[in-house]
Amino acid sequence: MANENLWVVYLLRCNDNSLYCGITNHLEKRIKQHNGELVGGAKYTRANGPCELAYQEKAKDRSAASKREYEIKSMTRENKLLLIKTA
Repeated sequence: MANENLWVVYLLRCNDNSLYCGITNHLEKRIKQHNGELVGGAKYTRANGPCELAYQEKAKDRSAASKREYEIKSMTRENKLLLIKTA
């Protein structure tokens, strides 16, 4: 069950070794959507799947999750890989 107070910023590693960043309040369901198991995933991840969870961090609310998502998306690939490695 989704908890709207529990937001997560996540990175997925796609089948083509690319990284995809997003936010959600229901991580398991969102990954299934990205992999095409449920309706609603991003077109990019459905086309480059299957994807697996590479990194996640909690955020206090949707606003904080969105801000952190923006920060991560602005990082270089090298920095994203470092983030994954140090988690």
